[in-house]
Amino acid sequence: MTETAKLAKVVFQPSGRRGTFPVGMHLLDAARSLGVYVESVCGGRGICGRCQISVSEGSFAKENLTSSADHLEAATDAETRYATLRNLAAGRRLSCQAKILGDLVVDVPTDAQTNRQVVRKRAEARHIEPDSAVSLVSVTIAEPDMETPRGDIDRLREALADKTGHAGLNVDPVLLPRVQALLRQGNWTVTAAIHQDEGAPPTLVALWPGRKETVYGIAVDIGSTTIAAHLCDLENGRTVSSAGTSNPQIRFGEDLMSRVSYVQMNPSRLPDLTRAVREAVNSLIGKLVGDVGADRTDVLDATFVGNPVMHHLFLGIDPVELGGAPFALAASDAMVLNARDFELELNPGARVY
Repeated sequence: MTETAKLAKVVFQPSGRRGTFPVGMHLLDAARSLGVYVESVCGGRGICGRCQISVSEGSFAKENLTSSADHLEAATDAETRYATLRNLAAGRRLSCQAKILGDLVVDVPTDAQTNRQVVRKRAEARHIEPDSAVSLVSVTIAEPDMETPRGDIDRLREALADKTGHAGLNVDPVLLPRVQALLRQGNWTVTAAIHQDEGAPPTLVALWPGRKETVYGIAVDIGSTTIAAHLCDLENGRTVSSAGTSNPQIRFGEDLMSRVSYVQMNPSRLPDLTRAVREAVNSLIGKLVGDVGADRTDVLDATFVGNPVMHHLFLGIDPVELGGAPFALAASDAMVLNARDFELELNPGARVY
């Protein structure tokens, strides 16, 4: 901030529009002067809550500024009242009430807007023979017998091996506390989901009482500006729902190298970039399964693609090595991992490729 002129630089994301404004100006007025879309239907009285923003903290080399929530004036009585009555999310401010005190990078969250832009990327329809790593198998096992003291899980593994030929079937540890209850709930008939990728042993990853016909997978393209997701029926390979959103990481930098520079200058903020993209993916998953009346636990497999920087940030890997020669990747081969290790709200036994 220039002390004599009492001016501050403000950058609005995800639009990337920026300007210099006098200290004391409301953020909503600054946004409107730049043509940034921020909703407000209450005339700036702090009632509607549609003009919410959040401040990105840290040093931004490309903008040559340091942004902090302290660069906004303290909440007004109207803003405090709204936060109390309507549960304003942590870190959010009402731009019609917040006055500029210093340099800022401001994120305009899409979830606060009722007339927000919709991002869509259509899925190409091609005939591909389904060859899913996940297969559904329904079996009925014998009830416990004092004369044959075999554990419920052991008898289940044997029944699945008899039907599928999968000897030495592994059981995902997440299922161990639930198997007995599920077997009894299904009157000893259950549907098992078995995951087997190339070169990996078959693993029991999910179980439902009774018979189940359909499970799903998701395909997600994490781009630097947008994220596209598609829900697929793993039985027939059909894409049944698609959705997209802006990549919220844009508030940390408009392009890939800006985000690498941001992490380099603010290493403690790497988890923020990772959390932002994972939350966006979880939001898309909720929309996809809602479109077809399914549940998040019906999703057992996920495939993610992205450029190396997006790949590293999604996995929580520091991308700084990608910012200069020899541009070393932490990992270049594909990996199969547990979805639950990445806070993805899918079936607890779901796998991520």
